[in-house]
Amino acid sequence: METPQHIKEILSNLPLKPGVYQYFDKNGKILYVGKAKKLKNRVSSYFNKNRYENGKTRLLVKKIDQIEFIVTDTEFDALLLENSLIKKHQPPYNIQLRDDKTYPWICIKKERFPRVYATRNIVKDGSDYYGPYASVRMMKTILDLISKLYKVRTCSYNLSEANVEAGKFRVCLENHIGNCLGPCEGLQSEEDYNKGIREIKDIIKGNISVVISLLKEQMDQHVANLEFEEAQDIKERLELLEKYQAKSTVVNPHIHNVDVFTITSDVNNAYVNFMKVNNGAIIQSHTVEIKKKLEETDAEILELTITELRNKFSSTSHEIFVNKEVELEIPNVKIIHPQRGDKKHLTDLSLKNAFYFMRDRHKMIEKTDPDRHTKRLMKQMKEDLRLTEEPRHAECFDNSNMQGTYPVSACVVFKNGKPARKEYRRFNIKTVEGPNDFASMEEVVYRRYRRLLNEGLPLPQLIVIDGGKGQLGSAVKALDRLGIYNQVAIIGIAKKLEELFYPGDSIPLYLDKRSETLKVIQHMRNEAHRFGIEFHRDKRSKGTFKSELEDVDGVGPKTAAALLSHFKSVKRLRDATLEEVQKVVGLQKAQLIRKYFESE
Repeated sequence: METPQHIKEILSNLPLKPGVYQYFDKNGKILYVGKAKKLKNRVSSYFNKNRYENGKTRLLVKKIDQIEFIVTDTEFDALLLENSLIKKHQPPYNIQLRDDKTYPWICIKKERFPRVYATRNIVKDGSDYYGPYASVRMMKTILDLISKLYKVRTCSYNLSEANVEAGKFRVCLENHIGNCLGPCEGLQSEEDYNKGIREIKDIIKGNISVVISLLKEQMDQHVANLEFEEAQDIKERLELLEKYQAKSTVVNPHIHNVDVFTITSDVNNAYVNFMKVNNGAIIQSHTVEIKKKLEETDAEILELTITELRNKFSSTSHEIFVNKEVELEIPNVKIIHPQRGDKKHLTDLSLKNAFYFMRDRHKMIEKTDPDRHTKRLMKQMKEDLRLTEEPRHAECFDNSNMQGTYPVSACVVFKNGKPARKEYRRFNIKTVEGPNDFASMEEVVYRRYRRLLNEGLPLPQLIVIDGGKGQLGSAVKALDRLGIYNQVAIIGIAKKLEELFYPGDSIPLYLDKRSETLKVIQHMRNEAHRFGIEFHRDKRSKGTFKSELEDVDGVGPKTAAALLSHFKSVKRLRDATLEEVQKVVGLQKAQLIRKYFESE
């Protein structure tokens, strides 16, 4: 499609500056908002005919009638502005975070003798709010720990100095059972109470080691003053804290105040996990699902999500770990893509959370709509394997022999990513002598598809060859001889590094070890190997049995077959009594067989 003249003029006037661009249709409706490091390069790329293969992107470009842009000082400013405009206008072609929940916070109320409680409503009255907590269980664990360590009041009385001195309140049941020290009657000083609140704030922030150090100092002071009951109380609190710290610390405790963002994706959606880490402990974790709209890369989605989630969770960390290289600059923040050590361990842990979240979503979809799962899987395999059509029908070949003896081959068939066992086929190698995997592969592939062509049966969309370049090349020769090489996609899989080879391409393709596409191919390979080994073992057993009986006078192929069918192995036949053998082949032949084994 030819770019309209007025669009060409806009493109020619775009600056090489960071900023935000907005696309509008002919009715003035906003279609898409994007950010760019260099506006001219980014916006012009949309109108490059070879830039996009995705149908949605081509459709977007066809609808664009007007372009507006806003120049910013930095790329990070552009990212913030993009985020704000997307929230405001919700353009149809922009990705949206599927996350509209109201998460709870821990509130430390701004009042005399502050209360500590969970809330979903933030009131701007000067109180301190910590969170939000995507995991309610994690928040309750922290609140439970605080209630065991500190005697914080739960009543909502106005404990002003005048009210307490006037004796307006009486201690309640919480004081009698030891959960509150009675500040309402002046039984606990404000200074002592606030010392506990300061320690509570450190615990919520993840600074547990600071609280432990303070408590140890207090315990030592009580011991020096011979205040052993007070010292014992602090010792019990220390044990609780150290137990909690041991459970929550996942890496080096010196990793302090860090955000971790990782992403994994399938063909339709991306899944981003955010973890907040303080002193080596995860104090927050949250995963969001993002529906892809155009051809956004994982890195582009991650850039947008980092900004969104940092704003949502009020993060002020000066260090971010990611699992993808991102072109994102945040003032006074260092973004690291770790390759080894404790930092890499953290990104791996975060990625595992994102992956399990994605897997659970897939399972949920599969339960409610199995066909939708199949469609997604087929679409994913087509994209991952660079195919021209979905591999609804796929076949895999594997050879099996023992030093050239009893050579066999197996072909397994998968429909919609699942085994179709009734369509599995076994092959005896007929034209090859000795151990020659390449020639055997060429023979069975040729025989398989010559038969399908002769019978007018449909060809698969994908052929998988268990082996490297040699076996793949032999299979290609067979397809070429049949004249169908360009009609069927064919790949080889090498066991050692799970490399995928394509005809005529010396560089293998490596898929993510967790990808569903690789798992389907591995399943096919393993099925072909199992099916071939079973056939080979069965054939070898029969051959050994028959060759053993060939030395017995009066026993021919039919007798040997009958004995094999009944006794299954030479060992069982050798251990059988005369009467048992007689029941199968008659007295005369039974006597010959028993005489042969006894003379052995």
